Amino acid sequence: MMQPQQSPAGPLAGVKVLGLTRARAGPTCTRQLADLGADVVEISAPGDDLSSAAFGGSDGVNLNRNKRSMTLDLRTPAGLEIFLELVDRSDVVVENFRPGVKHRLGIDPQSLMKRNPRLVYASLSGFGQDGPYADRPAVDQVIQGMSGLMSVTGPPGSGPWRTGIAVFDVATGQMLAQGIIAALFARERTGRGQWVHTSLLETAISMMDFQAVRWLIDGVVPASTGNAHPSMPLKGGSTLATSDGYVNVAALGGIDRLLAAIGLEAVDGEAADRLQERVAAVLASRTTAEWVDQLAGVVPCGPVLQMDEVFADPQVEHLNMSCPVTAEGGRVVNVLRAPLNFSETKPSVRRGPYRPGEHTEELLAELAHGSVDAGRVP
Repeated sequence: MMQPQQSPAGPLAGVKVLGLTRARAGPTCTRQLADLGADVVEISAPGDDLSSAAFGGSDGVNLNRNKRSMTLDLRTPAGLEIFLELVDRSDVVVENFRPGVKHRLGIDPQSLMKRNPRLVYASLSGFGQDGPYADRPAVDQVIQGMSGLMSVTGPPGSGPWRTGIAVFDVATGQMLAQGIIAALFARERTGRGQWVHTSLLETAISMMDFQAVRWLIDGVVPASTGNAHPSMPLKGGSTLATSDGYVNVAALGGIDRLLAAIGLEAVDGEAADRLQERVAAVLASRTTAEWVDQLAGVVPCGPVLQMDEVFADPQVEHLNMSCPVTAEGGRVVNVLRAPLNFSETKPSVRRGPYRPGEHTEELLAELAHGSVDAGRVP
């Protein structure tokens, strides 16, 4: 169970987490906890191609850092027995099976919290733990469509567009980590754990934010507007071509400040498309860097960067958004650091990615089982 430490490596140092996570959203949650100092053990079944252990390449390095890995077959009595002993010593269990699976395996929240009343049991699913879609599988793009995100993304009239990352997988993992930390804080007052759960769909709809409440409050069905923001004056888009790339400009508080900064005069009653043309023509006359230097003190602005340019940006370099880690074969590579900064208990990348089952013997020894065959693979 959680033990206080004199000099914790991170704010969650001493918290013991068992992960039964798969695909991306669940492993993102446990990575968040691990980066904050928790001792995370990911448990996978032999041959499970969707477990976090199955992720290879650069993606796997980034998802599986800071964790240990154990292989157990929970369908066998011996494997289940060892898992339950681990539960007795843990603070948190994280799982993202479809809702019925945990009940079939006998590892549902009610069963595990009966054994360990201080346990925080965390579940992540596609559509929620109950309801008409509860047993359906889901992936990020399905949820992008069902949340309304694809309907407001892309050029006007172009049909639905997905975003370039698995935005709701990542956000839901982070949201569940937030819920776990809140439940651990509540346990300090009550002495009891609880079941905390969320889903891709719930997180996605909450992230629709102002677009969702435009419908709920104003009755407006938002449509795709390309790179134009519905509340900004440049209706043709706030992403504009320069002589060597693109720049984003946000004319907060009206268009006059932007026009003055680029040497244009406001014209009363000017049509939106004509205004767009005049601004675009001026911005196309100089480089992105020149415009950012000129406009940064006037309106929010910034360059549109490719990924290699992102990590060469002076501010990104200053923020140290990447950090080295040793991967398989002793190769040192860079991964993303946790985007949180603490004055005392700093998050860190303490270990590289695991091999599936790499720490099984080590964890069995911690349970004083030695090399007992417990439904695991060596």
